[in-house]
Amino acid sequence: MKWITHSLGIMDYSDICSLLGDVITEAVHFSGYNEVTKENKEDNKMSAININRNNFQNEVMNSDRKVLLDFWAPWCGPCRMVGPIVEEIAQEREDIVVGKVNVDEEVELAVSYRIASIPTLLVFQDGQVVKKSIGASPKKEILALL
Repeated sequence: MKWITHSLGIMDYSDICSLLGDVITEAVHFSGYNEVTKENKEDNKMSAININRNNFQNEVMNSDRKVLLDFWAPWCGPCRMVGPIVEEIAQEREDIVVGKVNVDEEVELAVSYRIASIPTLLVFQDGQVVKKSIGASPKKEILALL
């Protein structure tokens, strides 16, 4: 494990990831990128669905549309970069279902799909995983999965 010293003391990798995540979140918030505007609400644009063990079967496995699932955690810096992109895709693409799985809250789902790194994006079609992407990706690459 690599260590970095800084004015607050020694930081390990998880401390650095957490700090980076906080910086990214502040930058996204400051830019206004993640804010839902009044126009979006009036247009009835969809946002990503919170997927959990209770709705997984209905929303993902039984869906008649492709499903983009984002496995993420709030402490994950790269997840915070991908999150707004996933939300944007959910608002733009009515032909697919977009869901988010918090791996800290839904450990069973993460384990059942062998999620070892986050963010991980899975694309389901007819109840089967057809594509997978691990790590932060730009919007163009995420759309290519679909």
